[in-house]
Amino acid sequence: MPNLEPSTQILAPAKINLALHVVGQRTDGYHLIETLCVFAEDGDRLVVSDSARDEFEICGPFANAVPASGHNLVMAARDALRTSFAEEAAGPVAIRLEKNVPVAAGLGGGSSDAAAALILLSRHWQLELDNGTLAKTGLPIGADIPMCVHAVPLIARGVGEAIETIADFPSLAMVLVNPGVPVPTGDIFAGLKSKQNPPLPALPCDLTVTSLIDWLSSTRNDLQPPAGSLVPEIAESLHALEGSGAVSARMTGSGATCFGIFRSMDEALAAERIIASDYPQWFVKAVETGASR
Repeated sequence: MPNLEPSTQILAPAKINLALHVVGQRTDGYHLIETLCVFAEDGDRLVVSDSARDEFEICGPFANAVPASGHNLVMAARDALRTSFAEEAAGPVAIRLEKNVPVAAGLGGGSSDAAAALILLSRHWQLELDNGTLAKTGLPIGADIPMCVHAVPLIARGVGEAIETIADFPSLAMVLVNPGVPVPTGDIFAGLKSKQNPPLPALPCDLTVTSLIDWLSSTRNDLQPPAGSLVPEIAESLHALEGSGAVSARMTGSGATCFGIFRSMDEALAAERIIASDYPQWFVKAVETGASR
């Protein structure tokens, strides 16, 4: 990639499913879900520059796990904008993806990267597209992309395309733990014992960290049991989080990343140090949630 001054850059935040209920399945095989998601103030990062030709570079600690061609979702997002807005989105671009989030980890990394690319390139090409248009453009690429376009606390329903953003949602101090075992999403959904499960209960009217933790105790991640049967390290990750003081711990998405909620960032940072010392081969990261683009 040429050494150009970047015109635009953006965070692709890690997506965390606080609860994920599988409530049905469509005739085309897609699963129907209800999920409460938050987004970390940490994740991957994308930079775009003008270029004489299209280029794509991947760097960062997890760069080797990401395809630089073929089915990469960042390039799929770029091409989707060009298909829909051919005249306005014509200029070649150089895109650099800094991959800081583990791959196939239940953190929506690829979807968040694609959503960030849609937002970033919409700005770069001065398309001035709103979130609804970008989400519609991204949905054929991946069901999680509409959630990641909004990147604020939200409930998603259907296959992930029906979005309800949540105002006044508390920021959460969390620790993310991934034992380094990729979990293919298809294998997890295939292992579901039931695909017709109860929906999410109504959120409390007064949303605080305490009321949210109480609410979480009445919810589930329906993908956690089949994932745990395939990856024993998930149970070990949850045990490490609970043992370091998490007031709530659960697997996010299809795994194998687990999150723990702590009462403060000081407690989360202390837990990060303990778990990282005990499991130096794991990805362990203290994060705060609640940021929006």
